[in-house]
Amino acid sequence: MTERVPEPRRRVTEEMRDPDTPGTVEVEASARAPEEDPTLELEVDPDRTGPAQHRLVTIGDSLTHGFQSGAIFNTDLSYPAIVAYELGWYDQFRRPSYPGFGGLPLNIELLLRNLQAEYGDSLNPFEVPLALFRARQFMADLEDFYERGAGSRPPNVDGINHNLGVYGWDLRDTLDRTARSCAEAIGQPKNNWLNQLIENANERAALRVLPSAPEELRDLTPLEAARRLGEDGGIETLIVLLGSNNALGAVTGLRVEWSGPGYDTLDGKRPFTVWRPEHFQVEFDRVAEQVRQIQARHVIWGTVPHVTIAPIARGVGDKVEPGSRYFPYYTRPWIKDPQFNPSQDPKITSQEARAIDSAIDQYNQHIAATVAQAREGGLGWYLFDLAGVLDRLAYRRYIEDPNAQPTWWRPYELPPVLAALDPVPDSRFLAWEGGGRRIRGGLFSLDGVHATTIGYGIIAQELITIMRRAGVTFHQADGRTPRADPVTVDFQRLLRRDTLLAAPLPLVGSGLEILGWADEALDLVKRTLSFGT
Repeated sequence: MTERVPEPRRRVTEEMRDPDTPGTVEVEASARAPEEDPTLELEVDPDRTGPAQHRLVTIGDSLTHGFQSGAIFNTDLSYPAIVAYELGWYDQFRRPSYPGFGGLPLNIELLLRNLQAEYGDSLNPFEVPLALFRARQFMADLEDFYERGAGSRPPNVDGINHNLGVYGWDLRDTLDRTARSCAEAIGQPKNNWLNQLIENANERAALRVLPSAPEELRDLTPLEAARRLGEDGGIETLIVLLGSNNALGAVTGLRVEWSGPGYDTLDGKRPFTVWRPEHFQVEFDRVAEQVRQIQARHVIWGTVPHVTIAPIARGVGDKVEPGSRYFPYYTRPWIKDPQFNPSQDPKITSQEARAIDSAIDQYNQHIAATVAQAREGGLGWYLFDLAGVLDRLAYRRYIEDPNAQPTWWRPYELPPVLAALDPVPDSRFLAWEGGGRRIRGGLFSLDGVHATTIGYGIIAQELITIMRRAGVTFHQADGRTPRADPVTVDFQRLLRRDTLLAAPLPLVGSGLEILGWADEALDLVKRTLSFGT
C-alpha cells in the first residue's frame, strides 16, 4: 500500500484540550484526511463463482434502518432499499414496515404538517395553546396506536429481513439484543397525558426488524441473523455501518460522558455518550470477529461520521480563531446567537467537540486498519469512508470558511440533478421562507441528525460505486438485464419522493421558532433522539 503523506500536524495548545478528556484520546489540531480508495490499495481476488442467494444484506443503526425526521417510517427509502432498487433486486429485498401515524417514535414532519394544515404557515400567539393541544392529541393517538392498538402487535417476522439495521443501536446492542430480549423489555404501558412518550419505542421498532418466527430465530442478534442468511445460499454484498451511536449521544444530549466500567454491557453503558477509543476498539473487534463468520462475498465497512457536523448542534458565534474548524459553543439550532446564554442553555464546548472528533478519528483509523488486515488475508472487505463524505459536505465547518479547509479538502461533487437545485442542498438545518421557498439545507431531515431522502441517495451512490469496484453486477428492474456503467442512482425518483424537498414546510421558518417551541413544549429532542441513553 502506498504511504500517504499526512496532513502536517499542528501543535495542540492547552486551550484546545478539554481537561476532562481521557488521556487515551489523541486530541488533534488538524483534521484527519479521509481514505478515498475503498481497497486501501490492497488488491484481492475474491471468489465470485456461482450465484449468491441474498444479493444484499445490511447491518447498522438508524442510517441503515432509514430513520428520518424523528421516526422510522419510510424504510423503502432507506439507503439499503435505494441500493436494492438500483441493483434490480428491490422486490426481493426484505425490510421492516411501520404502518400508521408516521412511524416510531415521533415523526416531526408529520406533526408539523398537521399543524400547518390547521393553522397555516405561521402561529400567532393566540393559536399557540390550541396548537399545543392539537400536538398532544396527535401524540396521544400515536401512543395509543403503538402501545395498545394495532401497532402494538408487530407481525411475526417470518424468516430474516435483509435490512437488519435498528435505530439507536451501538456496537454492544448489535452484539447482544434479540427479538426475545426486546419483547421481554416491553412492560405494561402507562397512559400519561402530560408525558405522551411511547414506552419502549426502540424495542417495538426492533421487533419489526429481528426474526421472530419460527421460535428458534427469536434468539438471533442481527449478526447471527446475517450469518443464517449466509448459510442459506450465501450473501453477495454485506454492508456494515455501525459505531455512530458510540458518540452521537454527546451532540443529541449536548452532554459529554466518556465510557467507563460497564461500557461492554447493555445496562452498564447507559450513562455514556461517547466511547473512549480503546473501548470502541474492543467492541468493534468483537463485531468484526462475528462478521468474519458470515459467508459474504463482499463486505463493505463504513466509518463513523464526525457527529459534531450534524446541525442538531449548531455552532454559536464566530470560530474560536481564524482557520479553526470549531465554534466556541454548540447548542440547539433554534437558539439564536444573541439569545444564547452559556450558563443556562444546553451546550458543548469547542474543546469537547474537538475531543469527540479526535476520538472518532481513532475509531476510524482502527476500522481502516481492520479492513486492511482482512484484505491482506485475502478477504473481499472494502472501506466506505462516510466520515470523509460528510466532511466534504460540511457547510459551516469548511464550505463557508475556506481558511478552515485542510490541504486535502475539496467540496463533494453532488449528482447533477441535485447540483441543479436552487439553492443547492447543503448540510445546514432546513429552513423555508414565507413563500414556501427552501432557503437552506436539504441533506439533513428535521431531526438535525438523519438524512433526507436525497441524503440517503448520496450514501447509496457511494456504496454502489464501491460495489461496482468489487465487481457486483447491477441489473435493470427485470432483475436479469445487466446495466452499463456508470450505475447511478435515479435522483429524479428520489426528489419526487422526498417530501421535505418536494413539498415546502414554511411553518419551519428561517428562525426555526416553531421547532424551538415544540422542543420546549413537547420535549421534542428527548422524545425522538434519546434512544434510551
